[in-house]
Amino acid sequence: MEKGFLDRVEDNAAVRVWSEKTQQEKGDSLAEGYESELWDFTRINVTQNDLRKLREIWNSWNDEIKQLFYCNYSDLPYLLDIKVDKYLFRALAQFWNPAYNCFTFGGVDLVPTVEEYMALLNCPKIQTDRAYSRPINVPPFLKKLMSITGMSEQWVAARIKQKGDSKCIPWGNLRDLILAHPDLKKRVDVFALSIYGLVVFPKALGHIDEAVSDLFDRLDKGTTPVPAILAETFRSLSACRRAGEGRFIGCAQLLLAWFHSHFWKVEKVSYRVFSKDYSPLGELVATSRRDDISEEKWITILQNLQADNVEWRAPWLIPGEILYRCGNFDWVPLAGIWGASGYTPLLVLRQYRSRQFIPTTQGLAQCEFSYKDDGYKKKVREISDAWNQTRRMKGFTAGPMTTPEYEWWWVKRVNDNIPKPDQGSTQPIEEHLRVAPSELEIIKKDFERKSSEFGKRIEQLEEEKMRLGLDVDIHKLEAEKLRKGKNKAEEDLDSLKTDYKKLRMSIRTAGLGKTSEQWRQEIGKEKTRADQWEKKFHDVRVREDVLKKSLLESQNEKEKLRARMVELERSLHQYRSRNSVIELRASLSRIEELKEEIGKLKTALQDGKIRVELLEANNEHYKEQLFRSQDQIRNRDYVMGEAVAQVREVADHLQTLAVQADVLSLKYESESDRGRNLAWLLRKVKALGIRAKSYM
Repeated sequence: MEKGFLDRVEDNAAVRVWSEKTQQEKGDSLAEGYESELWDFTRINVTQNDLRKLREIWNSWNDEIKQLFYCNYSDLPYLLDIKVDKYLFRALAQFWNPAYNCFTFGGVDLVPTVEEYMALLNCPKIQTDRAYSRPINVPPFLKKLMSITGMSEQWVAARIKQKGDSKCIPWGNLRDLILAHPDLKKRVDVFALSIYGLVVFPKALGHIDEAVSDLFDRLDKGTTPVPAILAETFRSLSACRRAGEGRFIGCAQLLLAWFHSHFWKVEKVSYRVFSKDYSPLGELVATSRRDDISEEKWITILQNLQADNVEWRAPWLIPGEILYRCGNFDWVPLAGIWGASGYTPLLVLRQYRSRQFIPTTQGLAQCEFSYKDDGYKKKVREISDAWNQTRRMKGFTAGPMTTPEYEWWWVKRVNDNIPKPDQGSTQPIEEHLRVAPSELEIIKKDFERKSSEFGKRIEQLEEEKMRLGLDVDIHKLEAEKLRKGKNKAEEDLDSLKTDYKKLRMSIRTAGLGKTSEQWRQEIGKEKTRADQWEKKFHDVRVREDVLKKSLLESQNEKEKLRARMVELERSLHQYRSRNSVIELRASLSRIEELKEEIGKLKTALQDGKIRVELLEANNEHYKEQLFRSQDQIRNRDYVMGEAVAQVREVADHLQTLAVQADVLSLKYESESDRGRNLAWLLRKVKALGIRAKSYM
């Protein structure tokens, strides 16, 4: 690739041609004849910090504070709720391939990518190219902590500790600061720093390492933490594999979340990934996982993994451009907080739902270094410059997911010492993971099923009740109409009878110009009309009786439904009570266990009190001995002082005698033998006087 390609999206076919040509010219990460120095089995320790206090603080915050945290530090708090399955993690470590910086499971390669970790943590896409780079002159730990916490120099200096080869600050001091700091923004910042130090980079248990503060200090400048997280994850896995043992100091929670996304057929999240409130980590935390699978079974599962068993593109990853190299590197270099590493996204193109071709891997085995190595500053500058010239490519999904050349290359590739597939094992993953449910789970599922059935039945009864209530209202309206019609018919009949009587009276009094035959016909018509009204009135009464009967039946049915609902509610309450009894028994059992533990703690406390009393008694005895020794020393000092005073007096007297002896020795030295002897004796006195000067 020439310089004209810098900082632009390249075509998939052009990148494929370049990659295959480069691999042909330079070769792979490991050459033919390589003998691995890795151990057959890696005993990896994945001990984590106690995060209960962090979770309690997070749960005590209101929505406003949580929203402030999400805006500044994305979805980090979800990491607090991800349980680390130590058996799964130990099995995963056996398949880490340091020569290619990827996991090699059976017949497939997988590795967490920058794009996947960015999506998991919900980091803004604009941060993708703003990778962390260790500065040549690192600011003092004291200054960085003062800036992050807003505390005085004296407060910070008093709490910095030395752990091993680096400085750190205890988590307990930061916890007190989170609970008591008057500045809300600083409380959020210190809480985020605690997550980075205890969860993302847990080097010293219970402490936040100095290097973490340097990365954290860059976050508010738009730097993304993802390349640094990947770098320390890869470096820690490789270090444990090379040593055959060790403690993992990368982010185990994030690595397991990534793993679960590729190996469980989860419900497709479809359009939800485009929502600004959607969180992949939140969904993964809410999904229940099995933690009863042994390390040996996990190794067997991963050892025989096939491409069909993998959910290649994580459901929450939105397709886009692929970062495949930086600057003059043939892959993507990653600068961490304690050292640097690298990986090649071209090795796992299927994770982007793109067709897999032969990747460039030469140099990956030698790319790792520590910031304590000689000449590391030059390498850091090279990585920093490379991230200013990132190169991306388009995905390509047509046809089969791998090229024939890739399949041939993968079979011929020289790997490091990783577990080989067991040819005799043909059992599918589902069979390995199948387990018989417990009696409690069966009871629980049966209860949930019956509760669901009762709930549906209650809903049906409620609908039927509502429908019957509407029918009753309709019947009442019809009955009211019929009643009004009946009253009107009765009024018309009464009016007709009155008119008929008046007409007969008129007929009697006057012929009205009609013959008797005509009157008979008219009277017959009136009688017919009266009979019709009588019949209509009778029909109305019959319909009213039918409606009354129907209303009565509806009321009876309503009472029966009400009684049935009461019975169903009583049954549901019994099932809930039964479930509560099961939970209560479990709680009582747990209470008994806690009582036993409290009893043991009380016994231990009593023993401690007795030991404290013994120590206090011994302390009193030692004090008495000390006072006696001090008295004896004072007495001896007094005696010595008296002796020194007497010696000084004798020395002074000897000095006087020496002067007199000097005079007398000159007088008697030449007179006689006795004089000479006396002179010799006087000289001896003079010599003693000279020696006595040192005591004066």
